Amino acid sequence: MRLRLFDDDQFDYEALLALGAAYRRAADVGEVLATAARITPGGDAEAWFTAWTDLARRVRWEAEGSDARGRRVSAGEGYLRAAKYFATALVGVDATEDPGRLVPVFHEHRDCFERFGAASAPPAERVAIPYEGDIMPGFLFSPPDRSGPLPTVIVNNGSDGAITDVWSLVGAGAVARGHRVLLFDGPGQQSMLFLREVPFRHDWEHVITPVVDFLLDRPDVDPERIALVGISQGGYWVPRALAFEHRIAAAVADPGVTDVSTSWWRHIPREMRELWEAGERDSFDRYMREGIAADPASAAIWRWRSKPYGDLSPFDLFTELDRYTLAPVVDRITTPLLITAPDGEVFWPGQSEQLHDALPGPSELVRFTTDEGASLHCEPAGRAVFEQRVFDWIDERLT
Repeated sequence: MRLRLFDDDQFDYEALLALGAAYRRAADVGEVLATAARITPGGDAEAWFTAWTDLARRVRWEAEGSDARGRRVSAGEGYLRAAKYFATALVGVDATEDPGRLVPVFHEHRDCFERFGAASAPPAERVAIPYEGDIMPGFLFSPPDRSGPLPTVIVNNGSDGAITDVWSLVGAGAVARGHRVLLFDGPGQQSMLFLREVPFRHDWEHVITPVVDFLLDRPDVDPERIALVGISQGGYWVPRALAFEHRIAAAVADPGVTDVSTSWWRHIPREMRELWEAGERDSFDRYMREGIAADPASAAIWRWRSKPYGDLSPFDLFTELDRYTLAPVVDRITTPLLITAPDGEVFWPGQSEQLHDALPGPSELVRFTTDEGASLHCEPAGRAVFEQRVFDWIDERLT
């Protein structure tokens, strides 16, 4: 049993994630609770969006005041919290009457994160990772008072998390332990999706190999001590990349994901799956669109979850999802891999264990429980427990 702030599962999880972010100063417990109290517990999307954007703009205004007075620490912490609150607001934007506010508010979110990076000590470096004739944007954070080639942690985001999430969930803890940290937007993620409409891809090795190439060109990165951590759907992309990219010393999947599509099929009637398996494209699309249109809440979730895959019909989306499986490549993964297995995993229950059992190389399964306050997908409220276990494992392999 745990405390719930909202009846709506998504809003409740996002509020819990914001509370957990306070561990790394990306949120304030009082601000989160006071804002949550102003929103209908059942899940009013417009009230959610308005409350979090109002909070974000107030916090940003105060950070700007600290910045103008040369108070670098207060400014940086304020910008980080504002960035997190803008990102929290965007979770509900597709369910409002004006989803077009996503891009302008995303710009506000990213501007605050960039200001946080600039106020960090040392300042974060904005980087451009070469990618198929284009670039993937990112941020390289470094620990203070350390120079020369250092161990470096690549943080691989999931399907819809913001860059503030990868910072508070993994990046900040890695920097605190003396590692350089690379945060980046890959295809279908954040700026690559919202500003450039670049969709996901299942063959994530074509993303991680350019990232590793980029790091290996830098004299401040130790080429023998690169780790890769994937959160949420990154628990699929990381092991997928490891099947082909063998220059990584250690990796983490939080949680392990062997088949992304199961989180989608779980909510679809068996009869619909039979239509898809039979190749009945027109019937499948018609019934899916009728069902989505009949429920505004489901329609909003569909828009939010499906947009990273591109402008696909329902039939084509499930056909694309069918490619997101580790089955054809799992026997090629030899990099040491730590796999988290939290109680209450709702998207891919049991798949952490399946991945652990299928791996031919060294792996370890680490459990996070309800009793210790570290349950649920990506352990949103158990950050101290997560960091201690996961980074101790990483550090044993990088130092």
